[in-house]
Amino acid sequence: MKEFAYVRAGSVEEATSAYASHPGARYLGGGTNLVDLMKLGVERPAALIDVTRLPLDAVEELPDGELRIGALVRNSDLAAHPLVRDRYPALSQAVLAGASGQLRNAATTGGNLLQRTRCPYFQDLSKPCNKREPGSGCGARDGVHRDHAVLGHSAHCVATHPSDMAVALAALDGSVELYGPEGARSVAAADFHRLPGDRPEQDTEIRPGELVTGVVLPAATAGLPSAYRKARDRASYAFALASVAVVLRLSDGVVGHAGLAFGALAHRPWRARRAEEALRGAAPTAAAIEHAVDVELSAARPLRDNAYKVPLARNLAVDVLSRLTDAALTRRTP
Repeated sequence: MKEFAYVRAGSVEEATSAYASHPGARYLGGGTNLVDLMKLGVERPAALIDVTRLPLDAVEELPDGELRIGALVRNSDLAAHPLVRDRYPALSQAVLAGASGQLRNAATTGGNLLQRTRCPYFQDLSKPCNKREPGSGCGARDGVHRDHAVLGHSAHCVATHPSDMAVALAALDGSVELYGPEGARSVAAADFHRLPGDRPEQDTEIRPGELVTGVVLPAATAGLPSAYRKARDRASYAFALASVAVVLRLSDGVVGHAGLAFGALAHRPWRARRAEEALRGAAPTAAAIEHAVDVELSAARPLRDNAYKVPLARNLAVDVLSRLTDAALTRRTP
């Protein structure tokens, strides 16, 4: 590991100023991904800006009914928070599905969003990877890609984003708060991560020097039936092969609102807009649910060894949508 400078920031403004003063710096929160990548030599920051002392570790209910989650709220605290469990169950379920209990005690909300892909070609300095070294090629396309993308990939990258939490945030219409040299701004969670295109090294829409300060969950999806499901190779401490987050509201026997996002299928959480449009205003029959999911997944372009992901994701989505529909109808029955 190469030497690096270390700065402990006392405020958001001090953190962004220190970042600007140290070219090649990285912000340090829980460090559960960054430190691993430093050990592998993938990340070689010139400086670490420690943000763990900043006042960003609270979950707050805002006057308009929104819920603001500070960027330094630990994953374990987020999953257990009563307002999250009661109003946004898909988020609590997604966080609990990620990593181990020990890692959730250290990992932060902001760090979860910014974690890098677990593609082995990205983590191995001896292999080509456009995300790690632009222009070197994508070893996974013709190599080992069982866990890789089936949606939105490009000739330059077929990696997937590993976050469970980000999938739920996308389905719930959450937003990400940022602060940087140009001040504060907000980006929809569904748009925060990028597809690879010809710039796979850029994971997100974050601008140079910007710090994630929090996540906001809207009042509009608070209390709606929601759920998160994840398929993986083993029951715990494994990244998703496919996952889905669903938020659903029924009105007068038809779907009034549907939020649907897939995980582990693309370079970012995949907001299923076509499926949502097909469901909106329709009676939530088995045929309608299956049709909507099939419309979305018709865009899938599997690689040589990962076509299994398409039916796996389909079955997860159909099952979660059906269960939420049945629960909503049962609650309405006298």
